[in-house]
Amino acid sequence: MKIFKKFIVSCLFLTMLFSLSACSNKNANSSKAKNDTKISYPLNIKDSYNREVTIEKEPEKIVSLAPNITETIFALGKGDKLVGKTDYCDYPEASKKIQSVGGLKNPNIEKIAELKPDLVIASTHFDKKVLQKLEALNIKTVVLYGKDNLDGAYSTIEKLGTILNSKGKSNEIVSNMKKKVNSIREKVKGKSTPSVYYVISYGKFGDYTAGGDTFINELIETAGGKNIASDVKGWQYSIEKVIEKNPYMVICSKYFDAKKGIQNTNGYKDLAAIKNNKLYEIDNNLLDRQGPRLADGLEALAKIIHPELFK
Repeated sequence: MKIFKKFIVSCLFLTMLFSLSACSNKNANSSKAKNDTKISYPLNIKDSYNREVTIEKEPEKIVSLAPNITETIFALGKGDKLVGKTDYCDYPEASKKIQSVGGLKNPNIEKIAELKPDLVIASTHFDKKVLQKLEALNIKTVVLYGKDNLDGAYSTIEKLGTILNSKGKSNEIVSNMKKKVNSIREKVKGKSTPSVYYVISYGKFGDYTAGGDTFINELIETAGGKNIASDVKGWQYSIEKVIEKNPYMVICSKYFDAKKGIQNTNGYKDLAAIKNNKLYEIDNNLLDRQGPRLADGLEALAKIIHPELFK
């Protein structure tokens, strides 16, 4: 009888084991299938100019006319498809080896035509006159930019994933970004919100920052800070307002020796934040570009605003 009971227990154990294994394999296969989603061409895309664009086949030769587009294409594992990019596309390092076709607003149309791309992908700062010239040459062009917020960035990445037959990878990128963003939100929840002034330009170049309706304002607030310029729209501000608001900290680009310049510029150098050594630098490309590194930019902001939460 004891032997029989042991036999029954063993059978039940093996049955459970195989059942769990089958479920595990099913889930794994389901996950794999989700990530291996194949796109059917021809593909109809509605771009950010509300144009219906038909992409006949998976693009093999692409020209990117925006840094965020270039970064996303590489993140999707499609960097080898790029044959042209702008002067400002400098990330990742491999992008620097790709031929430049000029600036964001004034790319060289002749160079683009010489590259014979299957598709040109543009984003913000794209001039409609350039689009007209490309269309006159029958060069397929899609313009992609999301709303000025995190969801807009997610949308652009997902749409690029669809166009480039890399839907699974784009879903993975967006999922990881959302996890990081939610993690930061939880960290700063209920904490103090120190006042922040974000410097885009200053002094003789004019005082520019991120107003309340801008994307960077959303990032500052999500990172646990209070943007002193949230009471204005757009990007223009004044040093008089900065002095009046007297921010707890000032954040500027790590490029162009901005920190040194601010410390020696009338009005700015007299701020309590500057005197108290609360002037911080950040890689503004992480914030300005609505691409895959955006969540990293948010984290960098949060570490400046709430360093005590990241020890």
